[in-house]
Formats: sequence, C-alpha cells, structure tokens
Amino acid sequence: MVSEQLERKPLWLCLPAEMKTDGNKYQSLEKEEGKEPMENGDDFEAEIIDGSFVNGTATVDTKVCTYARGRWVADSRPPLYAARCKYMERKWACRLSSRTDFSYEGYRWQPVDCQKPEFEASHFLERMKDKIVAFVGDSLSREQFESMMCMLTGGQESSDIEDVQFQYTGKIHHPGWGYRFRSTNTTILYSKSTRLCDLEPINATDPNTLNAMHLDRQPAFIRENIDHLNVLVMNTAQHWRKTLISWDNEVMYVNGAPVQDRNLKNISNAMIFKVNNIVKWLDSKLASNPNLQVFFRTKSPTHFFKGDWDTGGRCNNTIPMTRGSEVFEDESSDKVVAAAVNGTRVKLLDITALSDLRDEAHNSYYGKRSPDCVHWCLPGVPDTWNELLSAQL
Repeated sequence: MVSEQLERKPLWLCLPAEMKTDGNKYQSLEKEEGKEPMENGDDFEAEIIDGSFVNGTATVDTKVCTYARGRWVADSRPPLYAARCKYMERKWACRLSSRTDFSYEGYRWQPVDCQKPEFEASHFLERMKDKIVAFVGDSLSREQFESMMCMLTGGQESSDIEDVQFQYTGKIHHPGWGYRFRSTNTTILYSKSTRLCDLEPINATDPNTLNAMHLDRQPAFIRENIDHLNVLVMNTAQHWRKTLISWDNEVMYVNGAPVQDRNLKNISNAMIFKVNNIVKWLDSKLASNPNLQVFFRTKSPTHFFKGDWDTGGRCNNTIPMTRGSEVFEDESSDKVVAAAVNGTRVKLLDITALSDLRDEAHNSYYGKRSPDCVHWCLPGVPDTWNELLSAQL
C-alpha cells in the first residue's frame, strides 16, 4: 500500500517509474501491492518479463513520463477500428459523411519523456478483468466511451458482449451504453452528467417543473455506484454557460436552496466550486477504496473561428498541424481541473493542449447544417485520450 504521504503528492510524482536493464531496454515498473515505493537508486529483486534476467539486481530510474508533453508524429498504420463501428454514433463517423480528406487519421501522439505503450484490446481487457470502468460527463465523455468500445472490439459485434446498463442504478443516458465483456468480466459504462451535479425536480408533482442543480451534491450514478467502480473517468466544461443552464431548465442550488451568494452566481465561479467539490468528495472515497482509480479529464478544446457555436463560428481547416505539432509545457492548460486535483488521489488525464493542435479533426460542417467544432471525428483524437488513459492505469 502506498503511503498517504506519497499518494497526496502531485500526479507527475506518482506515475510509473522507468526501469533500465543492463540490455539498455526500458520497461514499466509496476508497484506491487503492499510494498512501499523505492527511492531513486535503491536496489530491488525483480523478474524481467522479456527474459533479460531473472531475480537479478537493477537500478531504478525515477524518471517520470508526463504523457501530456510530446508531439504529433506521422503514422501510416490504419486506425484501430473502422468508421462503421457498431458502438459509435454515425454523427462521429466522418468517413460516412461528405468529407473527402482523412489525413487527420494519420497521426499518433508521442510523449517526449518515454515511449507510450501501444494499445492492445486484449491486454487492456485482461488488466481490467473483473473490473468496472465508467465514463461520466457530457457528450464528449460519451464520445470517449464510444471510442473505447470501438477500440476494444475493432468495431465488430461480438457474442462476448452483453448489454448491462439496466443492472446499474442511477441514470445511464441511453439504452446500450453499458456493456460487459463476458470473457474477462469487464464492464464499460457511460452515464450522462453534463455538470457533475445532482439533479432533483423542484416540484415533483409538476411535469414542467425546473430542476435543482445541486453544486454541492454528486451525480446519482456516481453516488450510488462509487463503491462498485474500479475506474472512473469524468469531465465537465462546455455546459457551464448561463444560456445552457437555462435551456436545461436548471437552477443552481447549494445547501439545499437556490444560490444567493453573488460570487457563486457567476457561472465560472460555480464551475470552479463544483470541480473542487467533487474532487474533494472523491478523494475522501479513495482514502478507503484502494481498488478505485479516478481520473478527471481536462477540457476538450473547441475551435470556432470568426464566431462561436451560436454566432456563426466555423472550423473549415482540413490541413493537419497548422497550429504546430508539439507541447512542451509542464503545466496543464486546464488550470481549474489541474488545481483541483493537485495534492489529491484523483489523477489528471491531461488532453487539452495536445488536442488543441488538432483543429482539422472536428466533425465540422460535413453532413450538418451548422459546423460542429466541439466534437471529434472517430476514429480520431478521442482514441488518443483512451491510449493515455490506458497508459496511466
């Protein structure tokens, strides 16, 4: 068991170290349950999987892999799945739209600090054997969930997969968005919660009632299932706008009553309050649940030019890397989420800066009346988010 002191260090101090063997090969060093982490330079007894040596002595190099720092590099290999993936909504499938340029598929993310492990579906499922992985958030969380299902299945239907959404309490957004792989007893779920708040009808007897959006309460799905989950990936960002809250017929509440505090009525401040509130709550749960890992995915960037989503903004670029191809900053571009998880057991899944370089990879206007510069083509950028998630697990 890792000591509480280590657990509460920033995430970049807690990622897997790299182990250098005498054969000059690098291999991820897995922490064994029940053992304290070793300081830089400590010797240890280990069995190397690749057969370089068995029970030999090696020196630990505590160099950390910061997956968010790196570059997009050309990759001629085909995507991990086809556009007709059974588990993906057609609107994400740019190859099934009027788009004719698919160069956005020809790049992979390469961290500068280490070699990112190749994603292998069978390996991921074996690691997640008898585990439940849940994505909770907005439509971009749903897209990440669909990307993961396509990556794990190659886009193909299989008798190994069963629909299990109705086995879980709390609201799962849509029939079929909860699947179990029978062979490994691995469950992948998605639950909609655009602002990670608990929602409650203000007047339960009125079908047209507004909903209380409790900033200080957690979504029902998380609250009711947290003790059964093994991996939780959550996000919130795009829906923190006064107009969207109003359109959703929601009213911000705190302490069981409408928000009165002038500072908290500011939507940006309300989002910061919510992000910190749920991180603190989950950190307390993690203290007593060693089988749970929680990731807060940072904001997915939008790329509206000459306007916004509701004022005629567009994203017409189809040429990769016009915004550059490298990210070398140590700090996350999502200051709110990064600050909230700092010093907690909640981990940062930092995808903001690397995704910001990919404005050509959005759904754009293909097959749509108005440009979608928020969501991404699949296969595409969200696959990289899942590769980084897999690497950090």
